[in-house]
Amino acid sequence: MLTQLRNIVQSVAVSADLDQALHTLVQQTCLAMRTECCSVYLANFEQQSFDLMATQGLDPSAQVSMSFGDGLVGVVGQRAEPLNLAYARRHPAFKPFPATGEDAFQSFLGTPIIYRKKVLGVLVVQQHQPRQFDESEESFLVTLAAQLAVVFAHADAQGGWQGTRSPILLEGMPASPGIGIAQAWCDESQPRLEDVAPASSLDVSRELDRLDAAIDEASTEFRRLRKRFDKELQKDALAIFDLFVHLLNDPMLREDITVRIQQGDEATWAVRQTVEAFSARFSLMDDPYLKARADDVKELGQRLLYFLMAPAGSAPAISSPVVLLAHELTAGMLASIPRTLLAGVVAEQGAANSHAAILARALGIPAIMGVSFSPSRLHHKTVILDGHKGILMIEPAEALINEYQQLVQEEASLQSTFETALASPGQTQDGTRVEVHLNAGLSADSQIAINQGVDGVGLFRTEVPFLMLRRFPSEDEQVKQYRAILASYPDKPVVMRTLDIGGDKPLPYLSVEEDNPFLGWRGIRFSLDHPDIFLIQVRAMLRASIGLNNLKLLLPMISGRNELLEAKTLVSRAYQEVSQEAESTGESVNIPMLGIMVEVPSILYQLDNIARDIDFLSVGTNDLTQYLLAVDRNNARVADIFDALHPSVLHALSSIATMGARHQLPVSVCGELAGDPVGAALLVGLGYQQLSMNTRNVAKIKYLLSRLPHEALVVQANTMLTLDDPDAIRASTEAFLAEHGLDALVKIGQMR
Repeated sequence: MLTQLRNIVQSVAVSADLDQALHTLVQQTCLAMRTECCSVYLANFEQQSFDLMATQGLDPSAQVSMSFGDGLVGVVGQRAEPLNLAYARRHPAFKPFPATGEDAFQSFLGTPIIYRKKVLGVLVVQQHQPRQFDESEESFLVTLAAQLAVVFAHADAQGGWQGTRSPILLEGMPASPGIGIAQAWCDESQPRLEDVAPASSLDVSRELDRLDAAIDEASTEFRRLRKRFDKELQKDALAIFDLFVHLLNDPMLREDITVRIQQGDEATWAVRQTVEAFSARFSLMDDPYLKARADDVKELGQRLLYFLMAPAGSAPAISSPVVLLAHELTAGMLASIPRTLLAGVVAEQGAANSHAAILARALGIPAIMGVSFSPSRLHHKTVILDGHKGILMIEPAEALINEYQQLVQEEASLQSTFETALASPGQTQDGTRVEVHLNAGLSADSQIAINQGVDGVGLFRTEVPFLMLRRFPSEDEQVKQYRAILASYPDKPVVMRTLDIGGDKPLPYLSVEEDNPFLGWRGIRFSLDHPDIFLIQVRAMLRASIGLNNLKLLLPMISGRNELLEAKTLVSRAYQEVSQEAESTGESVNIPMLGIMVEVPSILYQLDNIARDIDFLSVGTNDLTQYLLAVDRNNARVADIFDALHPSVLHALSSIATMGARHQLPVSVCGELAGDPVGAALLVGLGYQQLSMNTRNVAKIKYLLSRLPHEALVVQANTMLTLDDPDAIRASTEAFLAEHGLDALVKIGQMR
């Protein structure tokens, strides 16, 4: 049976089109189950019907379409469970279709084809003599339908089967807001790292010269791009190109490539191995910011490969606006097409926080990352790119195009309003102050994130140097990086989180095998087990803060008071050591404020007891939600359950804010919820007055809050605490925003 199942699924998967796939399915299912009839009905969501698409046993020329819930097929689809009948005609829902010739069949077994709770169709087998299909037969058909669901959904998303009755909808991660309506254009001319095959060379000197030349040319290109965009971008976005030049000349990256070449590898093969090793350390991480660093390293590798292979480099022949489809989005791609001709970009690989995505946002180009598509099938087809929702619609109906064109006009007006709010202090309509901070994590963020519109850095992730090296970074190396960030925000607080490795951030030089790393040796647990590493890091932070005095220390993954007190003892020891060293040179160091991340549920019940031991709180809504709901966001099967608006999460957030106010402790939120308009509105209503977010959300959140009275926010948040459904909470809050003149923003978020 397993062999037959596998053969049927494989035959369907390799079919060239929908008709061939379905014909193969019904033919082979009849043979495998030894039945006289097999038919497949696919859901037509536009017409709300199940349509007979292929059959072995019925009249293939018959046109059968039945409304959802109509007939036996409709019952199977509506109930989303199998229906096994010995006498099909006796069932009250039976509906005859004489044109099919089904009068000759008595028994009926139908099972739904379901993918992620959605019924895609119904698979039916029938037989002349009346009999109940046995358990093994029913089990076979159910198993077959479950496996086919994945094949059908994947093929439909790829646009691989023509003949579907509704526009293809591809989904990804929204990377740059906006709407793009144009023809799709695929650029397949760029060399790709994954296509580089292992190769060796006996001429080491020649390969090293090739590497040096490629680095020089790539650096020159980034400087040229910076100059080209000088009048279009603000300084923080322009500094992205300076960052790439800096990383191209990073001694760690260059040394690794050089070592491989000296060991006999050809330059392109050495580049691929090094870049993949570096990017792999970040790509598996759950933290969206750190995950995005993998894309930055890959882009550098792509540019080096480009110049190593010395392509012709001719500009794309584009004369009308296009939505660019690429394997990976790079700054070079964005620069190769005039802005007036670039309606949007879609990339198979990449993240919303990559610097290519940051550049797209700065240029106002809608972008989606992580979209699986077939370039040859989408090239030159009309598409709608919705950068707000992260969806790409292929060959949409004219009515949908018109609706989105109207939305584009509304959005243009709204975006200009956002930008005017950037320079204003964060506050509600009636003047309640809300501090807006940045989440950051790379030393080069000191260049790209300088923004007079923010109140400081609410979360600086210190893991990057630990993850990039083949060893623990030295104290002096850490001092240099921390100093760059602290000096970039004079007179503004910079919250530095101590080393938070483990879970989705394993160190490449410290192998730890755990069945469940998210519940294992991570965060403060690792630091306390290695006080030597912890002391070096805290000393480096303190030394970097001398003369600036804007450092705040944040401890991750605190689950109890004992951990906090042990960490405080080590921090005090580091302070004493650095203070003595500073005094010997006539300098002084201030002891920084100390806070904890609120992300482990156990700490929620101990906040009153530890309030006297800390100076502030920072809520990590991503991990707090994950642990409260017991949901691994990396698991696609349960990812839809992850929702920071879940009632339990909102009640936890309310409790934290109340406790902070009771003990006069500042409380900040540094998770993704702070940058979500609905989330930000509810957080301020719950009492939070410090929000930390990624750069792309600052202007939007400032504008949003400036249009909302604080008292109304409080009423809305308290009302949401009485609801027990996340969808109802989001819908109600979106309606609340619309009532306060933010209907265009809500409409953009709701468009599908």
